[in-house]
Amino acid sequence: MSILRRNNVRVTGATTGRPVVLVHGFGCDQNMWRLVEPLLAEDHPLVLFDYVGAGRSDLSAWQEDRYSSLDGYARDLVEVCEELDLRDAVVVGHSVSAMTGVLAAAAAPGRIGALVMVCPSPRYIDEDDYRGGFSAEDIDELLESLESNYLGWSAAMAPVIMGNPDRPELGEELTNSFCATDPDIAWVFARTTFLSDSRKDLETVSVPTLILECEQDVIAPREVGAYVHAAVKGSELVTLDAVGHCPQLSAPEATASAIRSFLSSGAR
Repeated sequence: MSILRRNNVRVTGATTGRPVVLVHGFGCDQNMWRLVEPLLAEDHPLVLFDYVGAGRSDLSAWQEDRYSSLDGYARDLVEVCEELDLRDAVVVGHSVSAMTGVLAAAAAPGRIGALVMVCPSPRYIDEDDYRGGFSAEDIDELLESLESNYLGWSAAMAPVIMGNPDRPELGEELTNSFCATDPDIAWVFARTTFLSDSRKDLETVSVPTLILECEQDVIAPREVGAYVHAAVKGSELVTLDAVGHCPQLSAPEATASAIRSFLSSGAR
């Protein structure tokens, strides 16, 4: 099966320059980058794709055993980079895909030369002195609700995740994105996401890394951004003047500006 078709890969932007790979998070697809895309496209080739099971990917390629760990999603990313023969690419990963980028960078060091983590969280569950933002009971209830009534869960949770209640169209867009995903596939991705623990993986990062966090984010509170920053040696932490977990939609100009600044000065 063609990797490009399997993952609905799209290459756009400049024909020369350092490649940038934009990687979506849970319940989303590459369309979530559409407002940032034109702001980066002038100077960089851009690669966008859908994880298997998301967007317009080939659903026949989805396998529960593969996508029951973040390694399966990292393999999608690595295989796209290999298929396009990318070198020294910058992987911009949103939410859980920040951790996918970490795993992919360790697996394909020659192909991935820098990371941008947008609202990352290596662990969503509070544990000892670590604050991920959720108790184990919170996550159990979330997964139970998602499994029993995915559409209802999506309608209730997407606006909370997005934030910006004064801009309800943003919450509606995320709701629609969630609802477009097959519920069984979404539940596996949610379980993989919210039960993952990638804290040790952060210690493997050896490439220049930018961490973008928002002023307020119910999914990845600022304590998490500080933790990731401390764990990734030499990383840069930027707090965006934005609310919610999806600044690429709610604050695309600020998001793109921070990425451009990193690419021009700190990504080597």
